[in-house]
Amino acid sequence: MRDLNRYALGTTAVPGWLGPNEWSEDEDEATRALELFQDVAATVPAYRSFLEAHGLDPTEIQAVDDFARIPLLTKEGYQRRYPLPDLCRGGRLDGCDVVAVSSGSSGQPTVWPRSTVDELVVSQRFEQVMHGSFRADTRRTLAVVCFALGNWVGGMYTAACWRHLASRGYAITIATPGNNVEEILRVVTELGPHFDQVVLAGYPPFLKGLIDAGVERDIDWPRYSIRLLLAGEVFSEQWRDLVGRRAGMSRPAFDSASLYGTADAGVLGNETPLSITIRRFLAANPAAARELFGADRLPTLVQYDPMTRYFETHGHTLVFSCDGEVPLVRYHIADEGGVVPYQRMLRFCRDRGFDPLAAVVEGDPHAGDAVPTRGAPALPFVYVFGRSLFAVSYFGANVYPENIAAGLEHPDVAEWVTGKFVLGVTTDAEHEPALSVVVELAPGIHPELARAAVLTESVHAALLRLNSEFAHYVPSGRQLPRVDMRTTGDAEYFPPGVKHRYTRAG
Repeated sequence: MRDLNRYALGTTAVPGWLGPNEWSEDEDEATRALELFQDVAATVPAYRSFLEAHGLDPTEIQAVDDFARIPLLTKEGYQRRYPLPDLCRGGRLDGCDVVAVSSGSSGQPTVWPRSTVDELVVSQRFEQVMHGSFRADTRRTLAVVCFALGNWVGGMYTAACWRHLASRGYAITIATPGNNVEEILRVVTELGPHFDQVVLAGYPPFLKGLIDAGVERDIDWPRYSIRLLLAGEVFSEQWRDLVGRRAGMSRPAFDSASLYGTADAGVLGNETPLSITIRRFLAANPAAARELFGADRLPTLVQYDPMTRYFETHGHTLVFSCDGEVPLVRYHIADEGGVVPYQRMLRFCRDRGFDPLAAVVEGDPHAGDAVPTRGAPALPFVYVFGRSLFAVSYFGANVYPENIAAGLEHPDVAEWVTGKFVLGVTTDAEHEPALSVVVELAPGIHPELARAAVLTESVHAALLRLNSEFAHYVPSGRQLPRVDMRTTGDAEYFPPGVKHRYTRAG
């Protein structure tokens, strides 16, 4: 039978629906994670076998300090090693309502059992966005699912979480056209006028392409008060501004929000007006960003609920623990990133002359004199660069997709590209390497030598500006990328209807 009271890391706490500021940093996250470990070790057959294979007696883990001794879980070393029922409590799948399939970004797609309980926990993150950023509690909202539908995790999960919010009284009407551009545009133009705002949920490059397609057809996006719920990829603040202008969105911290999610555990965290405000400050102050994050890249910055997710770092990568139909203890997802406590983040910004709480209030016309507002929850931060496997090594320098994306977002280029590209390293007949960038052109745009030259220079300038490894490791004669332009929907590089991959082996 399903335990509908199993919401938090431990199996006894029932936080219900979190308000925006209910978390206190005095709460002991690690203690609840330890309780989860003890419960999973006692009830999940695969996990008991996993611990035995690693020579660990679970009774030895009694204190928070012992938690770091627990071996890390991975998809290959745990989820794919045991029968699916054995990954669940009692070795049974009958607590599962539905299965979700991962996108297979790093290989073979993976099946993850899900239940109503999992959806309710993740719905809290959707509520934080819809309530704290989009004010959906006071605005009639048309919520449009632009993720692929079916067993793939994004579309059905988003629809389910929005329905949970609607059942709680939010004036949300859900449309599920999936990633069909024609159907999305039809839904927005026919139904949008009957609502106060339209929220589009999808992957960043898809939604940019959708907005651009609407602009090309003279769709008056501002008429529909567009909001964007994003997931799946790191994007720059330049990208947020660019898409915001085209969609008629004027408040960057409140008009869009990104979810940090994974098929393995649903949504782990979400952008808030506070996290976006801080990220925009750091984007304008790269030295401060480098000091905080230890890198020249700007990561996604979200806030998370420590009552349902426990984050650690392993080297420069993230490890998390959370409950679910397949409970995960110290799961190593291979995302590069780290954790910043709430008060430490505020002190870091204020020590550099920036008060993020005051900035959020100033940008929120509904805030009044209240500090903090509901757009600034007192929750810890996690930052995410993305999977290390998506970096391309070139002359010893790690080149990241976001470096290339910045070059495509330059005003001289952005109007005639979609934002999609494929990054790789190729070799010529003499086995000399070159950095390859295949770029998708916007609809109606055709390859021209002049455009290739502009693209090459824009990407080159972005690499030198943003990636110090590239600037110092790569010989100057090898720094110019080799740019190839493809028309929209190119079958080899940009096939429609599938999740796009930004890197490819040479």
